[in-house]
Amino acid sequence: MMTRQLAFAGLRAPARREQTLALCLALSMLGLGLSATVHAQTITTFEAPGAGTSAGQGTDAIDINLKGAIVGYYADGNNVVHGFQCVSGCASPGTFTTLNAPGAGATDNGAGCLALESCQGTYAFSNNPLGVIGGFYIDSSNVAHGFVTAPPYTTFTILNDPDAGTSSGEGTFADNVNLGGEIAGNYTDASGVSHGFVSAPPYSTFTSFDPTGSVFTVTAAAIALNLEGTVTGVYFDASGALHGYTRAANGTITEYNVTGAGTASGQGTDASGLNDLGVIIGPYIDSSGVNHGYLRLANGAVTAFNVSGAGSASGQGTVPEGDNLEGKITGQYIDSSGVNHGFVRSPFGAITTFDAPGAGTASGQGTIPFTPNLFGEITGEYIDANGVIHGFLRTP
Repeated sequence: MMTRQLAFAGLRAPARREQTLALCLALSMLGLGLSATVHAQTITTFEAPGAGTSAGQGTDAIDINLKGAIVGYYADGNNVVHGFQCVSGCASPGTFTTLNAPGAGATDNGAGCLALESCQGTYAFSNNPLGVIGGFYIDSSNVAHGFVTAPPYTTFTILNDPDAGTSSGEGTFADNVNLGGEIAGNYTDASGVSHGFVSAPPYSTFTSFDPTGSVFTVTAAAIALNLEGTVTGVYFDASGALHGYTRAANGTITEYNVTGAGTASGQGTDASGLNDLGVIIGPYIDSSGVNHGYLRLANGAVTAFNVSGAGSASGQGTVPEGDNLEGKITGQYIDSSGVNHGFVRSPFGAITTFDAPGAGTASGQGTIPFTPNLFGEITGEYIDANGVIHGFLRTP
């Protein structure tokens, strides 16, 4: 299963960013047979075959790779989760591959478990350019286990951090895979405390980490591990405030706080994504509980931004979710009525907003983009007026 991953094992060592950029561009244009054709802006919606149609059920599209393959998961009518990969714009049932990790549970944990990622079943989160998928499954005892699988997705390598707990709500959550096959995620120990970890093929060892002052460490999902092996995420201090961090491949951890971030419980600096040039994006939460977007360059310089139309009350505002190598940022903003809308921010700061067709217009509904690929294709989800979740693909 790991033949193609191991061929890239040398890429796990830190490389010069110029080499990283050149490699990504070469892979995208040559080695992977991709097209850089510019398309008219289009948003297409899709459903994974078997996705449920009740409130809290449906299709979560999480990550899109350089070839346009999308991974995510869906909750069926019994509130059991299944992973999926789809290709060719997810245009028909035949473009979907369903992923069910061996050992995944199949018990109904009740409506709403999908939003909490507490349903039993299989969650696919990250999708590298070779089609290698990382994620986790929740077993019949509600314990999480990480996995890696590669085409044709018939074999799964199971990842269990040796320090992970084995009771309900505990375990190993693997939600990032890079081109070298390295995995990053977090595990919850027997005391219910979360710690970050990284592991590389053949996944026989796990390196755990926590920033200084952390009482709960979380790795951002899907695109938080870059080609150089740098990881980003957020940790909570003893007061419950959030702080951003990066962990380099050599183990060096840098902690940071964006100016204007609040310092009370539930406030502070979050991190959502990291590109191969070391640019981190995410929201920070001010002392009033309002979200604001930021991007942080590898040298530590921070630019804050807000989408026009974002609300200014607690829980509202601008929430970046992903960035690509070109410097485009996508995410959601929550308006003054609590409705979610999508946005794209160009490398020069211009912001375009959009809504998926069929997205609901009440509080807690709307459009939630997650990740862009190098060509600006964006995947994510929207929640309709009935509370059902649907996937979408936006092409620039």
